[in-house]
Amino acid sequence: MQLEGRQLVLSALKENKQIEKIQILRSAQGDIINQIYSLARDQRVPIIRVEKQKLNKLSKTNNHQGVIAVLPTWQYSELGDILDKCANKQTGYPFLLILDHLHDPHNFGSIIRTADAAGVDGIIIPHRRSVGITEVVMKVSAGAVTKMPIARVTNLGSALADLKQHGFWAVGTDADAERMIYDVDLNMPIVMLIGSEGKGLGKLLKDKSDFLVKLPMKGQVSSLNASVAAGVCMYEVVRQQR
Repeated sequence: MQLEGRQLVLSALKENKQIEKIQILRSAQGDIINQIYSLARDQRVPIIRVEKQKLNKLSKTNNHQGVIAVLPTWQYSELGDILDKCANKQTGYPFLLILDHLHDPHNFGSIIRTADAAGVDGIIIPHRRSVGITEVVMKVSAGAVTKMPIARVTNLGSALADLKQHGFWAVGTDADAERMIYDVDLNMPIVMLIGSEGKGLGKLLKDKSDFLVKLPMKGQVSSLNASVAAGVCMYEVVRQQR
């Protein structure tokens, strides 16, 4: 696992993520590079200065910006840790996302970035048949992945049941729902359920939802991109709870 890009590596250092080593373009300069050197030194993370050709060969995103950090494995959060964070929230209602077998890393990265901006407290994904944290996800998230608690669970239905026992209301997104999201009161602890590309939200999670909501579709296409739809829905929660 590796992080690519100056801001992403800097964010990981600021969040004290475990990093094995950082490889930096020999000629790289600037304020962010200086901050990376300083934090890496304080955290005793080895820095190796290399030529551009080597970084290009190592890069998986083709946009390393002269910096690549190597991580042992991505450190997912535990669901219990996310619940503890929500219980200790000082202002506002807790707000979580469940992503039901999302497959596109660009969608996942974009959702993480929007979730961070919208004040989401954590994201829950299934352990199997779903995109996890990859180099592309990290790059698209623009550093938000280093700040957002993300838990992988064996069973989304069981995780949702656990959340509901802790006072969360489940809001499922479904193109065939009878109610618009704007017509539902969202001033409560919310776990929003976002379906996969193409198939949408699975039947199990639909049945376990307290509300099923949709967005208005006035054009010729039948659905929105998953990350776009998720963003609109997240900011409706923000609007109502502001």
